[in-house]
Amino acid sequence: MSALVAALRIARRDALRAKGRSALIMAMIGLPVLVITGLFTGFATAGVSPAEQVTARLGAADARIATSEFRVPIVQTPGGDGFRHTRTARSDRSRTVAEVTAVLDGRLIPYDVGSVEVRRPDGHDVVSAIELDLRDPMTRGIRPLVSGRFPASPGEVAVTPEMIERGVRLGGTISVTPQERQVRVVGVVEHPNNLRRKEVVGFQNVLLLDKRDGHGTGWLADTPAPVLWQDVLRLNGVGLTATSRAVLAGPPPATEFPGYDAATDPRILTTIAAGVVLAVLETVLLAGPAFAVGLRRRRRELALIAAQGGSGAHLRAIVLADGLVLGGVATLLGAALGTGGALVAVPILARWTGGYGPPEVPWLPVLGAAALGLLSAVIAALVPAVQAARQHPAQVLAGRESEQGRRRAGRPILGLLLITAGLCVTALSLDDSGPTILVGGVLVVFGLVAVMPWLVQAAGRLAARLPLPLRLSVRDAARHRVRTACAAAAVMAATMGAISLGIGAESQEAAFKASYRPEVPTGTLTITAHGVGDRGWADLRAAATKALPGVSLIPGQLALGRDGRPVTTVLVPQGCHGQCGVALDSPIGDAGLLALVQGRADPRAAAALAEGRAVVFDDRMVKDGTLTVDLSSEAPERTSLQIPAVTVTAADPRQIGAVLPPQALTEAGLKLAERRLYAAHRPADLPLLERRLSLATGKADVHLESGPGDPSTPLFPTLLGVALVLGLGGTFAATGLATADMRRDLDTVSAVGAPPRVRRLIVAAQAGFVAGLGTLVGAVAGGVMGIAASWPMSRHARTSGGPLDYDALFVAVPWSFTAAIVVGLPLLAALVAGLVTRARPTLTRRLA
Repeated sequence: MSALVAALRIARRDALRAKGRSALIMAMIGLPVLVITGLFTGFATAGVSPAEQVTARLGAADARIATSEFRVPIVQTPGGDGFRHTRTARSDRSRTVAEVTAVLDGRLIPYDVGSVEVRRPDGHDVVSAIELDLRDPMTRGIRPLVSGRFPASPGEVAVTPEMIERGVRLGGTISVTPQERQVRVVGVVEHPNNLRRKEVVGFQNVLLLDKRDGHGTGWLADTPAPVLWQDVLRLNGVGLTATSRAVLAGPPPATEFPGYDAATDPRILTTIAAGVVLAVLETVLLAGPAFAVGLRRRRRELALIAAQGGSGAHLRAIVLADGLVLGGVATLLGAALGTGGALVAVPILARWTGGYGPPEVPWLPVLGAAALGLLSAVIAALVPAVQAARQHPAQVLAGRESEQGRRRAGRPILGLLLITAGLCVTALSLDDSGPTILVGGVLVVFGLVAVMPWLVQAAGRLAARLPLPLRLSVRDAARHRVRTACAAAAVMAATMGAISLGIGAESQEAAFKASYRPEVPTGTLTITAHGVGDRGWADLRAAATKALPGVSLIPGQLALGRDGRPVTTVLVPQGCHGQCGVALDSPIGDAGLLALVQGRADPRAAAALAEGRAVVFDDRMVKDGTLTVDLSSEAPERTSLQIPAVTVTAADPRQIGAVLPPQALTEAGLKLAERRLYAAHRPADLPLLERRLSLATGKADVHLESGPGDPSTPLFPTLLGVALVLGLGGTFAATGLATADMRRDLDTVSAVGAPPRVRRLIVAAQAGFVAGLGTLVGAVAGGVMGIAASWPMSRHARTSGGPLDYDALFVAVPWSFTAAIVVGLPLLAALVAGLVTRARPTLTRRLA
């Protein structure tokens, strides 16, 4: 114990003596801890757990009982947020209070949730809606009153502050539902966990006029005893779900609700493990050079300890104590600043995001992140500790540097084996998903880290042909290859990760665009109305004609089931077995609509459509002259149709789908109603057009077919920012340490007459060499891993982005993004390092 205490005291003294190097190490270790703990605390505070939502969901009640559309036993989650059923048995009859109280005794009040349309002078909003009497003591806390009063009659409602900010006036009236019912706003209420929620609260049968079982209907229950899990199971037995205060406080074990196993997916565990390994490795590579430089500066001190009887274990303990002391302080500061900053930032951000819960620090993840940072610091000091134990005290005290590290620097066999193993794992997992490929990438990273000293030594052999500033920098970097290799490996790892993810994302986007198949030609405007009658549709059509003067509007039909709900048509390709059909809103209409969709007048296709045959734009959908169409569950008894079909070419070569003849659907028992308009027109302001049409009916849906588009994703800026931060951090750390080591050489260069710019060029070249070597190696490895990652990522995009799957492999390289990292990072590192370098040497006194 005395040896450990002595080692810690020596480490503390050395940390206070070299304050700059200590601060650098602590920043490299503490910054990741700060970011990770801040994210953990921020997500924990911003997220609202079911137990924290109990007041907003239940108020003072014991439970909320919700209906389902099934009349068979179901299995729900403990919170009642989801359920599954074993067989289908629906009923058109709504549940009654008597049916519920027969299973669970207690006082019930109706509590229905859904959405409602609220008209404003410039358009409408679809907002959340609650039908609940907030005056009842059972509802206390569900929506606290901010101003005004609670609704007391069916003609009154309360709104949230977000609605007030959008122009709704307290004391004024608003129009809700398609029936244009006028209600007066008498109060402002607030959601306990979401300040930005748009919501209206009113009495029963005021806001939600299309209620049915399974769509938000239910009751609040005040029971003589707490509603336990056994009571919930009894409700599940008759097709009801329940959110119980007692169950939320003490959830049952996972074995009591099969089908909702809480066990973590092994793929997720693999991803987390790989991320932890890479985070530790990156921290070790960033902090490792500083520990190596500290070892060189303390070599004489350690040699004196060894000469006085200190063993190799004592020397290792002293160097490892550096990692323990600096890592401990860094992780404590990082964890404190991360959690404190998150607790301060979340309420501020909630003004824009809305939802947040009570302040919460997830101590287990935070302590885990701190322990991970401390472990990274100790690992970073491990190699210098081993080197310290192996140094020869006599050589060090005599002023002769040990050559042992140099002899061991050029052995890349282990690294090559790891790289080969990683590539093999990657090749074998191409048909798997990302986590397995990630394991191969981790092996490749470790292999390149092991090979990096040899690459530094090989690059140093090229120094003889370089100009003087570059030659001095490269030779110094090769001479101190441990420091240089660590920094270059850190840059390599960041570059490899950014480029591989960039190639994968770009390939996924290319696959999505290639497999995108529109149903109508690009530039086609579609106006649809759902849930309106003939009068509402006539108003909408008149409004569309007025809003689009001179535009030819072609009507289309909408297929409706027995209950009046729309029916989705699923086109089944040839050889399709199982759920492989293409769910489309296939146009239903006459020759005028066919000419618009086909892009030209085609007499043969028009004649076929008039004869009752479908006009199909993809021959893979037609088999033996027949198109198979599956109908959604809301359709009548017939769920599959066989329609005679012809195949034609469409206006857009990528176009898929068909124009269906109305008579074929009516013969199958479907109802058809004109509820859709088509036009070859691009409106100047699509949202404005939708708001204007919604003044006629709140059910207007306006869509412009504009192709796959280019989604604005923050992925590439985020990857570029991470790569620059980590790359520049590692480069500047190594350059700063190298400048300190080269101070005598730089002073000598200035003393022999070199101009000040040479001093800057030497330091800039050192930074450029480290960053350039790291980005070059990382770009090559990232390119290989990116091509491998593009296989599963582009396959997923082909499956989800388009209605049919294609077997081609899409590989796309984001060249500008890659150039910004490979070329821009070394140039930026060199430029910044040269600018911040002191051009003139400090005055020194020559020692005799």
